[in-house]
Amino acid sequence: MFAGTGKIVVSMWFPRLSSERALRIWPVDAPFALTLRQNNTEQVYCLNAQAEKLGLHRGMSVADARAFCPDLVTRPARPDLDARFLSALRRWATRYCPWVGRDGTDGLVLDVTGSTHLWGSEANMLEDMRRRAGRAGLTVRLGLANTRGAAWALAHYGNGATLAQEPQKALAHLPVAALRLDETMSTALQRLGLRTIGDLCATARAPLARRFGPKLMLRLDQALGHSPETVNPEADPPHYGVRLTFPDPIGLMADVMAATSRLLGPLCDKLKTHEAGARALTLTLRRVDQGSQQVELRLAAAMRDPRRILPLFERGLSEVDAGFGIDQMRLVAAVVEPLPVQQIGAASARSSGPDRLNDLITRIGTRIGLENVQRFLPADSHIPERSFIIAPAAYSTAENGWSVGRPRPLRLFPPEPIAGTGPRPPERFRWRRMALATARTTGPERIAPEWWLDDEGWRTGMRDYWHVETRQGRRLWLYYTPQNPGWFVQGEFA
Repeated sequence: MFAGTGKIVVSMWFPRLSSERALRIWPVDAPFALTLRQNNTEQVYCLNAQAEKLGLHRGMSVADARAFCPDLVTRPARPDLDARFLSALRRWATRYCPWVGRDGTDGLVLDVTGSTHLWGSEANMLEDMRRRAGRAGLTVRLGLANTRGAAWALAHYGNGATLAQEPQKALAHLPVAALRLDETMSTALQRLGLRTIGDLCATARAPLARRFGPKLMLRLDQALGHSPETVNPEADPPHYGVRLTFPDPIGLMADVMAATSRLLGPLCDKLKTHEAGARALTLTLRRVDQGSQQVELRLAAAMRDPRRILPLFERGLSEVDAGFGIDQMRLVAAVVEPLPVQQIGAASARSSGPDRLNDLITRIGTRIGLENVQRFLPADSHIPERSFIIAPAAYSTAENGWSVGRPRPLRLFPPEPIAGTGPRPPERFRWRRMALATARTTGPERIAPEWWLDDEGWRTGMRDYWHVETRQGRRLWLYYTPQNPGWFVQGEFA
């Protein structure tokens, strides 16, 4: 049993968290490393055990690593996925105690005070941690002590030992880096001959504090238990869901809409508290026969106004089969986005236009799908057919418009050849079985091809575009190819 009294802290360190996370998805039976570009150099970010046995280490350049190990398999590192994986491990670690927090980017800290008896002893609990982590393909090093600093030191530098004696004696042989000091301070201490924690304890505190500042003494006191250090558990993300149970089943459309309104109120209040808005809502209706139906509502923009959201449920609720009655309804915001509070004033009055447009997109999207409601957005290209992209209106914004010196036609289509000679538009020509006569022309506007792209349509070279108004009322966009003489119609103005 643990010999200390009071608080019991466990430090869990996953030294190969990034590489083992990646190998869980793509197993590799070879030396393996994750790479990350730092300081304009591709460096080794994390390794597996085989690569470490060959002498590779973190921070070395990928070129040097391949020189040592030509068979090295590399993949780009994903720190964002590592953070998500560590969050999942934090939730898993709550099986041992409720107080679990992150410890850097590759570790966890657990306050297991009052929980160790559930496993019989501290040793049994640590063995259970190792066994479960190993079963998941993870390397873990554990340290158990009565202070957070001592547990961290044992996990990182004590080979997973358990502090079963006085902290000063147990930590005396560990290097000064075990006090969670930065590399610069650790190197400076070693140059003074202070290589272990025991050396620090045997040195006068005042000179050390004057030379290295209060941080060194604070870390030493935290490890020895002279200065308190808490374990702050990471708060779970807010759950945006509300439920309503009825004493008597309901089935009328008006009653279901009224119940939905009652659910939207507290849900939107919670969203407002966290400055968030819902992009997707799921309404589950449970019937008295234990069957259930779901109504999903995807919104064109983040929203938390119950008065705007409620009418959007009408179409989906009208198709619900209430059976012998509905006795429970549950509303969940499945997808949530940040929606900061805005200043009330003239700007908010002008914002009603975009709100009505988003409501319209949502209504149409409930019928044909939000992905099928699309808008044109400008693209960074001077080629007419490449100057725009088509994107779903619900997942894009039209804040910036086109900045074009010359007008562009409303309708743009693949080039259609017409008869004509010379660099100026023909006075008479036939297009789409219509005989047209030129009344007025504006141009030319010369557009050169993008030489860095191989576009079959622009292999004829540069184009001279003309705005041609015909006597028959057609306003066309024609172009002439001087390098390969020919006339084409590519667009029509409104």
